[in-house]
Amino acid sequence: MADTSQITPTPAPTAEPATETGALAAAGKWTTRLVLVGLVLAALNLRPAITSLGALFEEVRDGLHMNGSVAGVLTSVPPLCFAVFGITAPRLARRFGPAVVVCAGMAAIAAGLALRPFAGGTPGFLAASALALMGIAVSNVLMPVIVKRYFPDRVGTMTGLYSMALALGTALAAAATVPVTHGLGGSWRTGLSVWALLAAVAVLPWLLLARDRSARPGAVRGAAAGAGAEADDEGTFKITRSRTAWALACFFGLQATAAYITMGWMPQIFRDAGVSAGTAGVLLAVTMVMGVPLAFVIPRVATRMRNQGPIVAVLGACGLAGYAGLYFAPAAGAWAWALLLGISNCAFPLALTMIGMRTRTGSGVVRLSAFAQSTGYLISIPGPTLVGALYDSSGGWGLPIALMAGLMVPQILVGSLAGRDRTVEDEAGMRD
Repeated sequence: MADTSQITPTPAPTAEPATETGALAAAGKWTTRLVLVGLVLAALNLRPAITSLGALFEEVRDGLHMNGSVAGVLTSVPPLCFAVFGITAPRLARRFGPAVVVCAGMAAIAAGLALRPFAGGTPGFLAASALALMGIAVSNVLMPVIVKRYFPDRVGTMTGLYSMALALGTALAAAATVPVTHGLGGSWRTGLSVWALLAAVAVLPWLLLARDRSARPGAVRGAAAGAGAEADDEGTFKITRSRTAWALACFFGLQATAAYITMGWMPQIFRDAGVSAGTAGVLLAVTMVMGVPLAFVIPRVATRMRNQGPIVAVLGACGLAGYAGLYFAPAAGAWAWALLLGISNCAFPLALTMIGMRTRTGSGVVRLSAFAQSTGYLISIPGPTLVGALYDSSGGWGLPIALMAGLMVPQILVGSLAGRDRTVEDEAGMRD
């Protein structure tokens, strides 16, 4: 099965293949620096398509005459695209090379963001959004391949840099979209399309890297295999026989559900409570930016514990407290609820860390990552749509917030099961 991970945990290699070492030597310092720039710019562009829309959701709904159910479908498009298009990335990388595919992904993001505000009607808006999200999906998967190829001795550091840039891009789009929109005349169409410029800038370093001989398919086969191929010398097992794999897939899906509901609907919850549009965008940015420091802290703490269940419980408790605040006093304690939900959303780096800890072989990491994330994104698709439908039918946020809080309970339960000290290879009966 192909890898659909966003930041794939990989076991530290004991030795680098000869072809990889030769490719790295040929790349040269200028190529490595160019990759560094390209990596940061790409990561900055992997969430603005989502959070910029969240900040202007009310204006987009009014401008396109969407009801709550249709708007909910729109918030479900990101995980659907990640599940459907992300699975194609490893095969594309083996055929064309990761740099070429990432370059195409950045171009797709730029084109989709430029087209969607002016596509005309809801179907065109959805189609252009899907184009941008397709670019995000393949780039999500291939970022770890790029890191492993060009920085094999600094995987942790570069993954941390990439994660920080991703969180910053997420928060920047959430906080700046409304002020930028007002500064450019107040049209939501202009406010959304401006993010295409950042994506267009990100295309430039990848255009140069796509022409680099050392980045062509033959030179990166080893790295691409790390993302999408299964090692034949590490035994075979059926991942669906592992209870831990299923628990981790459900945990990933439920935390993704909470994240996409938050990105898609939280600004609207605050705005309906009387918070200004600009402040609601900043509150979403606060929630998203919590991932910058905690993405470094949580994995380090988790790897020092045999059982990650206590961390799952703490993050879940923060989520329940945040939802309770949104239910009873959304405007009065808005900043506190944004902080609590930001902490709760850091279940994402914890899930990625557990993928690496619940396996003992290279092929196990690939299979568990692909299974947990692809299945998880599929699980997360109905959540935002259901929230929109409940809001539309009830005329308020009481029922949707109750649903969000209710989903946190099974997230804690399956996360605790996934955090137990065992490996999927042992559970699934791996054969050498």
